[in-house]
Order: sequence, then C-alpha cells, then structure tokens
Amino acid sequence: MSDRPLHGAVALVTGASSGIGAATARRLAREGAAIALLARRGERLDRLAGELTTAGSQAIAVATDITEPALAYQAVEDAHDRFGRLDVVVNSAGLMVLDTALHTPIEEWDRMISLNVSALVHITHAALPYLIDAAATSPRMVSDLINVGSLAGRIARPIGSVYSLTRFGLNGFTESLRQELLSDRVRVSVVAPGTVDATERDAHGTKRDVKRPVVDPMTALRPADVADAIAYIVTRERHVAVNEMVIRAGGQTC
Repeated sequence: MSDRPLHGAVALVTGASSGIGAATARRLAREGAAIALLARRGERLDRLAGELTTAGSQAIAVATDITEPALAYQAVEDAHDRFGRLDVVVNSAGLMVLDTALHTPIEEWDRMISLNVSALVHITHAALPYLIDAAATSPRMVSDLINVGSLAGRIARPIGSVYSLTRFGLNGFTESLRQELLSDRVRVSVVAPGTVDATERDAHGTKRDVKRPVVDPMTALRPADVADAIAYIVTRERHVAVNEMVIRAGGQTC
C-alpha cells in the first residue's frame, strides 16, 4: 500500500511543456500518478518525461496540436492505451494576448480562442468517458477534471477583451459540467490564478506588449504554487469537492 494518494492513478496534463502544466505534471507525479504529457513542443516533453521517469514515475510524452479535433482525440486515446485508464485531466494549455481590440490582429484572437476554448473542449469531450469509467472502477471511486483559468474570468480589464471572453467562458463551461457529472462522481473544478511569473508565462506562449506597472513590482506566483493548488483538489477524499479555487500573489490587489 502506497502512502501517495494518487498511487495507481493516471493523469493527463495539457500544456505540459512549460509553466503551470509542467509544474503540475511534476507535482502529480510526486503524488503517485502516472503522467501523460501533452503539448506541441516534443523536445521539452521528452526531457520532462525523462526527468519524471528517472525520479521513479511513469510518464509518456505526446507531442501534438490539440486545437485539431482529430489530434486531440488521438492523444487522449494514446494516453489511455498506454496506461489503461484515465483518472485526472488537467486542461492547462493556454495563450494570453494582451493588447487593445483596436491593435490586436484578428489572427491573434483566433489563436487564443483555438487554444483556450476549442482545445479545452476537444480534450474534455474525448476524456469524459474514461473519467466516468475511472470513477466507477478505481479504489478512489472518484475522478477529476481541472480547468486552469484566470482571474480574467472573474474581472474584465482593458487590453484583455478576448482573453476574458475565453476565461469567462471556461468558468461557465466548468460549472455546467460539474452539475452534469455529479452522479458519475467526476469532480469538475476551475483553478483561477492571478499574476504568474512572467518568464514561465512567456515560455507558455504569452505575449506581454503592454506595460503593467501596478503589478510588475510585486512577487508573482510561481507555476509550482498553482500546481500545489491542483494537487490539493485532486487528492481530497471522494466526499470532498473543491470546485473553484482563486489564487493571488500576496501583493496583488485585484
């Protein structure tokens, strides 16, 4: 018997090549889960999979573009085929473009919607049957779907109109799924971080063209801080559901 709460479970993490996704993969692996790593950047995924394997975990790298429905479905299938089950899905892949509507090319908005909305829907739809099965058959008797959102899904600001569109939409999608899946014992949660370390966000695809002097001087959250929150949610006993968690840096005012 392992003292790690996710021993025997399998977690799939999107956006796992950097930032919150990579930190979450490491954190869930420490809790005992086998990890399927999804992202576009194969070399980064291979390095992370090797790191986790060296540390004694099971991990596979699936380099793919989950904005394409067929590729997203195939990635979920590959993960399930490799490990035989799927207990936790963390939709961490995301893109933030900050600029005014007037000055943002429509192609940037389309890219953001494709990753923040379409990819999320593709992975979720493909994974739901496996999550339902895992909740019914695993010793934990519960499974988890975590959508990583943002404070921009709660507070709309200038220079982030379409980003807020994607994050407000994520919140509504998550809450509706939560209600739909109650009887299947699939817990559905949203984690909404505030300002996260800029270096990691840039590596995760973030564009930061606009100076933000109010928040830049403070100590931002680290990706590992968000990963800790996700690990907390998915390691609760099955009668406990943490459906929404907002995380701010200590110095963030809004």
